[in-house]
Amino acid sequence: MNTPPNGMEPTVIRISGPIVTAAGMRSAAMYEVVHVGEEGLVGEVVRIVDDRATIQVYEDTTMLKPGAPVRGTGAPLSVWLGPGLLGQIYDGIQRPLRGIQERSGAWIQRGEKVDPLDLNRRWTFDPRVRQGDVVEAGGILGEVRETELVRHRVLIPPGIAGTLKWIAGPGDYALRDTIARIETLRGERAVSLWHPWPVRQPRPIRERLRVQAPLITGQRVIDTLFPMGKGGAGAIPGGFGTGKTITQHQLAKWSDAEIIVFIGCGERGNEMTSVLREFPELKDPRSGRPLMDRTILIANTSNMPVAAREVSIYTGITLAEYYRDQGLNVAVFADSTSRWAEALRELAARLEEMPAEEGFPATLASRLAQFYERGGAVTTLAGKQASVTIVGAVSPPGGDFSEPVTQHTRRFIRCFWALDTELANARHYPAIHWLQSYSEYAENVAPWWEHQAPDWSELRTEALALLQREERLQQVVRLVGPDVLPDSQRLILFIAGILKDGFLTQSAYDEKDTFCAPDRQVALLRMILTLYRRGHDLVEKGVPLGRVRDLSCIPKVLHAKESFGNDELPGLAELEQRLRDELDTLEKQFFQEDRPHG
Repeated sequence: MNTPPNGMEPTVIRISGPIVTAAGMRSAAMYEVVHVGEEGLVGEVVRIVDDRATIQVYEDTTMLKPGAPVRGTGAPLSVWLGPGLLGQIYDGIQRPLRGIQERSGAWIQRGEKVDPLDLNRRWTFDPRVRQGDVVEAGGILGEVRETELVRHRVLIPPGIAGTLKWIAGPGDYALRDTIARIETLRGERAVSLWHPWPVRQPRPIRERLRVQAPLITGQRVIDTLFPMGKGGAGAIPGGFGTGKTITQHQLAKWSDAEIIVFIGCGERGNEMTSVLREFPELKDPRSGRPLMDRTILIANTSNMPVAAREVSIYTGITLAEYYRDQGLNVAVFADSTSRWAEALRELAARLEEMPAEEGFPATLASRLAQFYERGGAVTTLAGKQASVTIVGAVSPPGGDFSEPVTQHTRRFIRCFWALDTELANARHYPAIHWLQSYSEYAENVAPWWEHQAPDWSELRTEALALLQREERLQQVVRLVGPDVLPDSQRLILFIAGILKDGFLTQSAYDEKDTFCAPDRQVALLRMILTLYRRGHDLVEKGVPLGRVRDLSCIPKVLHAKESFGNDELPGLAELEQRLRDELDTLEKQFFQEDRPHG
């Protein structure tokens, strides 16, 4: 930043927590990154009036005093994009926490400067284009082996297109080494293995596509009843203790996305610590390699500066877009957007903005839209089909889904997994309530599922209808008890109980049940609904419900999810056949017995 015409050096004149006002800032630009004070605290210009700028500081401003210098960079807040991101743990402004720990210990020091990527590490580059080729922005120059699971495609940065004048041969290169020179309309441009990108600016795409393929998570209540599409947006709202974090952990571990970006946004330190300790030890279920080989963690806990919490989700979504541009399917998990919204509220109060509902800024809805709408299934600039799927946890106070963050979030998502406190208290996990939740992607992903199982839509619809009928009957039962109901209605209560305990509940700690493959999900649901259909026919013919409930295979049906793993489908088929045989035998025995005729 140049010295203003009046000769006044940019200096701090007012401090209010993370919000700093500086004078002499006439040459500053909106969202320009500045360094505040002698320690060079990282900040961002968020308001300009005459020669005064309001700066949002992403570090602790303790001991900062009026008169401290302010130095501009002339650039917006950006992240480094290149090989070496996977396996890293960053804070909200992409400072590597491992690197900071090695330098400063357990606590982040004020003004700490550590490069997001290792500039000295050399990567083996394998070119994919030739000298003289006409190349476009977002095109792929070559590949490097970033991890054992991911081949990193080196991209031409957006805004650069022309004729490839020179391309480096196969070999080892550092991030700053030039690997290509492109002759553009504005002259020659050098390209290296990395490039920066502003976090608040979405990366360009060629075309937005309709969501078609499901994001397979291995969680039955999600995949079968309320499926998420690759490129979709969803939310997990729930009160304290309902299992938002563990549900997101399960999705991050088991979903079939190729890259995982997990954003710990304002969560308690002990919860984030368990993530940071657990994830590096996890194995990828499909390859046996460490899960961190395809994961980026962003940790911005509740005791870290509140301004960095606000920007952390933009950092995470920008990293996700970068891997999407390489043609990969990426899943972003933000835990939680409510803590992020609270950061917006605190910053808005310090900026003296007019509050809206419950003190949140009037821009809350547009800020949520800016985040969720950066997901989607797309055609990249390189012509590849890829996606960014976003799942945000919401923590409404007291589990009240009518509060502003939950209500505004529902405007921009199509998948709503509502966690219920009563289910959680009853140890029904995942505590996703089947009547409050919904998915608008079910129709989109139905062709994919029906290719695996032609009766998937029919099974799903029947199961949801059964659960809805059971809820209405429970209202009667709570008033007068179950004995007044006819057997046909008591059968619904019985089957719904098996559906809840034998299908919807799923243990994250059971080796066989923590992940349920799609074909096993369909097999379990089909078996339970076979029991309902055949049992309903028998009850309608006069067979007492007690005879159906006493079948010897019923307990085995209830515990089939724990007894048969994903590679034991023949055993499930045998159990279903045994169920059919016992029902047939019951029907024959009943009609062969002497009983009074009406």
